[in-house]
Amino acid sequence: MGDFNQSVILEAIRRSGEGLSRIELVDATGLSAQTITNITRRLLDEGLIAEAGRTINGPGKPRVTLRLVAESRFSVGVHLDPAVITFVLLNMSGNVVARRVVRTHDRDPQRIVETMAKTIATLVDEAGVDRALVAGVGVAAPGPLDSAKGTVVDPPKLDGWHRVPLRSVLAAATGFEVTLEKDTTAAAVGELWTGDTAPESSFLFVYLGTGLGASAAREGAVVTGSTHNFGEIGHIMVDPDGPPCACGARGCVEVVCTPQAIVEQAEAAGVLLDDPEGSAANGVGERFTRLCALASAGEMSAFEVVRRSAGHLAVLIAVLSNVLDVDRIVLGGPFWAPLAEIYLREIPEELDRRSATRSVRTLRVDGAIVGEDVGAVGAACVVLDAVLTPRASDLYLEE
Repeated sequence: MGDFNQSVILEAIRRSGEGLSRIELVDATGLSAQTITNITRRLLDEGLIAEAGRTINGPGKPRVTLRLVAESRFSVGVHLDPAVITFVLLNMSGNVVARRVVRTHDRDPQRIVETMAKTIATLVDEAGVDRALVAGVGVAAPGPLDSAKGTVVDPPKLDGWHRVPLRSVLAAATGFEVTLEKDTTAAAVGELWTGDTAPESSFLFVYLGTGLGASAAREGAVVTGSTHNFGEIGHIMVDPDGPPCACGARGCVEVVCTPQAIVEQAEAAGVLLDDPEGSAANGVGERFTRLCALASAGEMSAFEVVRRSAGHLAVLIAVLSNVLDVDRIVLGGPFWAPLAEIYLREIPEELDRRSATRSVRTLRVDGAIVGEDVGAVGAACVVLDAVLTPRASDLYLEE
């Protein structure tokens, strides 16, 4: 109970921005004045919070404002994508202190883990951060995952990654505690941490990376599923006349909505020259960005390819939002920025047409707050979230 109450107080101070006095903490948390006094004294001793001036608010003694000490703890976030690995170092306020991007054509798990470990060490050292203040490393990886074992299980676009025990081998290589989470789930955690989402609200996060995924948040917590593999949407059909998929169906998300699929559609339409090497996972980013730039500049053939892809994504979003009944839609991920202008113009109208709740409300569609680093930032936030965010489940008694 003491740890839970400490999380409640830390979270209230963090979300306040400017800090709170002890009296304001009583109002914000519902805890007793004595509990607030005892816990804030401990947090001050540990350097997690600090006194930041006094304010006069009515009669009585001035109130001492307590603020989070952002540099008291840090976390490292790593986003493993088939084409690029992104690293960020976050302070306890969730601000990015340092960032690195490593492009890799090597899919060998052992060499990738070695690259991760070296880059993490460099990131922390060059930022001048004491390793003892790093709460841990969060890794966002494509699913499916075995969360109990910390294992990456045959992700579709990471050849050779058959049950790789990423959590344990990276922990051994770095000396840090490692948390492994799905990239889509991590992205939603990052949105919760960095956005201004009301605690009682909900959203669907559609993650646009090398592959597509989804996650959802409700009442301040991300829905992970019983195996932490919520959001595997690759084989939802969005175009019954689309190309055949490996699952045996046609027009699935995997073969219609991914950047690689959109580039292939642009090649078939003659917008881009057919380039087998450029259409591979490692080369698709440049061609995809070029396609989106042509579409945004008004090149009609390119625009039609991107507009059609927005329609396919709207079908997917409508299916998911009708099932989950969320308040809003958030789009983000490494491939979101080039699409943002056209997608934010095209998707809302099509989504409204397909929404089961259109007579009740209009679903808001937003771009993610974090930007293209949402996977890495979210992974780091997963670590901080475990330290700072109060969970009712923490109060359960172990059997």
